[in-house]
Amino acid sequence: MKTLTLDQQRELFRQRRFLAMPLAGMIVWSIIGLIGFFAESMEIKVWSVWLGCGAIFYLGVFFAKLTGEDFFNRKGPKNEFDNLFMAGVVMALLVFAIVMPFATKENESIPMSVGILAGLMWMPLSWAIQHWVGYFHAITRTIAIVTCYFVAPEQVFVTVPAVIVVIYIASIYIQEKRYASLKDSTDAKGVESTTAPLRHA
Repeated sequence: MKTLTLDQQRELFRQRRFLAMPLAGMIVWSIIGLIGFFAESMEIKVWSVWLGCGAIFYLGVFFAKLTGEDFFNRKGPKNEFDNLFMAGVVMALLVFAIVMPFATKENESIPMSVGILAGLMWMPLSWAIQHWVGYFHAITRTIAIVTCYFVAPEQVFVTVPAVIVVIYIASIYIQEKRYASLKDSTDAKGVESTTAPLRHA
């Protein structure tokens, strides 16, 4: 099998939809926000964040089957940009070594810390797909979360999930427009390639 160049691998990577994981994140953070609003127990609020964020990956795998995404790239050739993205995910997870001790001292820090860390993986994604949506998501999310923490720290289990969900909605909309544009471009190239012999006949 012919080895693809990095440029070719990047082009294949950026043509993916990337909808399953944002959908999972939006739903989980919506649930976390509802629990934060209705639950009186701080312990329940805290565990909703830990367990909820841990469930995003598995929910994303489930949604990938519904959206038709090849989540683990089993059908396509090996792609180094998958490895890059996974390295970004692992990097974000490793920073939890800082978050967890800090969380034992201040419960209100948990939505802020986890919310920011879980959004960091959008940065390498944005670079890999050569689109600004990931930069928008990660930077806007960080600024909004920190603002919530300093403005109303006692409400972070509600306000932080709320701003994350809003940013997810905006990011999903942008992502879908990006994907639709790529599909239109691919379809146009396909039509052009099939009609080319007719033009030169």
